[in-house]
Amino acid sequence: MTTQDAPASPVKPADIDFSPRRKSRGFWSEALRDLVTRRRSGQVGLIIVLSMIAVALLAPTLATHPPNMVLIGKEEGVKRRQPPCIHAVDNLPSLPIVDFFRCEPGQPEHYFGTDGNARDLYSRVLFGARVSLKAGIYTVTLAILVGMVLGAVAGYVGSFTDNALMRILDVVLAFPSLILAIAINSALLTVADDSIFSRGLGVMQRVFGFEDIGLLTALISIAIVSIPTYARLVRSQVLSLKEQEFVTAARSIGARDSRILFRAILPNAMAPLIVAATLGIATAILDTAALSFLGLGAQPPTAEWGAMIGAERNQMFTSPHLIIFPALAIVVTVLGFNLLGDGLRDSLDPRMKNR
Repeated sequence: MTTQDAPASPVKPADIDFSPRRKSRGFWSEALRDLVTRRRSGQVGLIIVLSMIAVALLAPTLATHPPNMVLIGKEEGVKRRQPPCIHAVDNLPSLPIVDFFRCEPGQPEHYFGTDGNARDLYSRVLFGARVSLKAGIYTVTLAILVGMVLGAVAGYVGSFTDNALMRILDVVLAFPSLILAIAINSALLTVADDSIFSRGLGVMQRVFGFEDIGLLTALISIAIVSIPTYARLVRSQVLSLKEQEFVTAARSIGARDSRILFRAILPNAMAPLIVAATLGIATAILDTAALSFLGLGAQPPTAEWGAMIGAERNQMFTSPHLIIFPALAIVVTVLGFNLLGDGLRDSLDPRMKNR
């Protein structure tokens, strides 16, 4: 018998590696790990966003006064549009930033000062984080839910349905988004007294937890003008994914179209949608602040950053703190979501793994 015909030697148990193998990380866990460990912009954005969420959740604990409490007659020495005052810096050396928060003799302590109605501005800015974050998250969630369905149906069905839906969305995109949001918001406020619409708005107020009807209509109007962005994004993903082999395999075993679309295609289209949603929250917060600044969003006495700036816009040079602190809150929050979105985009893109 030749060497080639010799039987192979049996495998001994000692030759088998029984050591536990490390489980490979999933796509999402790997992307999260990449975001936290390698993406500097994403790390900074995540810290800012988590900090703002913590401020919003802990606002009742961190605030020194109720946000809508008028302090005249309830606190000695308080005045309207009182400048910032922190007693802890009174004994520090003179520096521009220290002098900005230094107290006058007999002045009560208010970290950010008081507004034109003698309300504590620090407390109102903290509670404004709750309003702005809720508005941004709810707006994007509503826009994504509608846009995802429209884009998925258009991309998967194609033909006349695709053309009809896309042309309607193109018309919406033809208008400047903020101007269209103002028009829709004005129309919603006009019909808000109608019994049918008021009942529907009342249900949405309870669902979203907004007592301010102006803020709710602003949320709806911004969501409507944002729908085409998400719909077109989902449609492009569906068009590229529906020709993949796993979709063909699902069809070959008799899977229904609805199951293929919502169980196979859409989960694989979530990565760019999450990035767009993160960036969309920043845009929604800005648009909400803009509508409230113009008097079409949050109404007094709601503590919303844009409304706070709009109410005191004529005091920019005489009482700049009334503009500076709400504006800084908007800038920091929007910057945090933008940085987080950039980090997520890089972490979820396979081509950026080694960069």
